[in-house]
This record gives sequence, structure tokens and C-alpha cells, in this order.
Amino acid sequence: MPASSAIAEFARKFRAREPIVGYWVMMDFPPATERLARVGYDYLCFDQQHGLLGYDGLLRGLIAVDAGSRLGPTETVGIVRAAANDITWIGQALDAGAAAVIVPLVDSAADARLAVQNAKYPPLGRRSFGPMRAQLRLGRDPQAANDDVLVLAMIETPAGLANVEEIAAVDGIDGLYIGPSDLSLALGAAFPGDPAVAEEFAAAVERIKAAAKAAGKSVGMHTPSGGAAQKRLSEGFDVVTVSGDLVHLEEVATAHLGAARG
Repeated sequence: MPASSAIAEFARKFRAREPIVGYWVMMDFPPATERLARVGYDYLCFDQQHGLLGYDGLLRGLIAVDAGSRLGPTETVGIVRAAANDITWIGQALDAGAAAVIVPLVDSAADARLAVQNAKYPPLGRRSFGPMRAQLRLGRDPQAANDDVLVLAMIETPAGLANVEEIAAVDGIDGLYIGPSDLSLALGAAFPGDPAVAEEFAAAVERIKAAAKAAGKSVGMHTPSGGAAQKRLSEGFDVVTVSGDLVHLEEVATAHLGAARG
């Protein structure tokens, strides 16, 4: 399947709310990313906000996804959690070939509209035309990019939760994505996953999920493991991301050390 067709198919599956499973990438190490792209995840998400990679790393990573995906059982696309709701950061990620952007810290419908404007070409937005590598994947037709590139609003702050229904209803927002660590802190947790706010966190998750469903949008969430991801899918989530490369590197190395030492 040509890369452009893979992106269009990913957008179709996402908007049809078919189950989608992804993986989180923090490291700037293309050989590892290439191997991850062979596994069969629907997407690999590069963390431009907190990840250990700059623009060069992002570009190399997206190229590695294309290379590895050709050898895997399914087509895997690269997406990006943007550094900020900023036209430069979002434009760079999309010009490098990302199939979607997750926009952090969306607090209001106005923030959501700005995210759409930053990700779309006129007349839908204000993205500057200079796709560079992206034209290999989407061609030079701005309308094709507007149709196939996805925009997700991250819900992770008190204001974002309070305004989630209005955010979900914004035209051009394709889905909501829950950042569980920041959401729990927004609810008063002393640390991410604090059991003291477990009840409030569960209620917030349900509210976000309901807002997305009411607007006909997909809803996604970061999860710590494959088992947790499967549980979220069974609860009605459409998109789940499984942990990440840096976390798993340490976990697997620790497990093997423990086995070796008995």
C-alpha cells in the first residue's frame, strides 16, 4: 500500500471509530523505531513535547516508521504529540510526514479551533504550504492533507475537563486524547496515579469519553500496558497507546537482571 493510501486508511479507520492500537516513542534511535514499526501497531507516536528528540530526531523517526512498516504485518503510520498548540511546532511535525497531531493542553473550544487552524491549509486553517517530506506521502494537494491529516485535542487540565463538551464539538477536531498523568494531577493527585483521586479520575474519564461519543468523535488514552489497553478498548475507547520505548527498555532490562541473579 503506498504511504499516502496508508495515511488515508488510517484516517478512515480513526473516523469510523474502529479499534486502533499505538505505541509511544520517546527516544531518538531510528534503528529501534524501525523495529517497532515492524511489530504491527497501527501507529507510533513521537513525543515532541516531553520526548528526547528534536526536529532531526522526529524526521529520522518518521522515515524509520516508513522503512520498518514495509516489513511488518500491517501498515504503521507515524503521528506526533506536538510540543505545543503552535503553528510552527505543528507545521514542522506535519511537514515531516506525520499522519496526525495530538495537541496538548487544550483548555477551551477556542484552543481547539486554533489547533485545527494550525494543522490545516486555507481555507480551513492557516498552515503555511511547504510540505517537504510530507509531499511524498500526501502529494502536493492541500485538500488531500486537509482531508487525511487528523487533529486530536488532549484533555489533561481542569479547564479542558470543564469545557470538554465544547472542545469535542469543534469542527476539525477528530478526537479527544486523555493524558492520564496530568489529568490526575489536575484532579488534585499528589502524584500520577494517586489512588486518593481514583474515583474522581474514573468519573473524569467517563465524562471525556461521553463527550467524544456525543460529538461523534473518537476517544483515546495512554495506557501503561497491553492488558490495560485491552481493558480500555473493552470499556468503549477507540484509540489506545501502549506505554513506550524508554519505559519498556528499563522494565525488560530489570526483569532480565532479576532472572539472572535469581
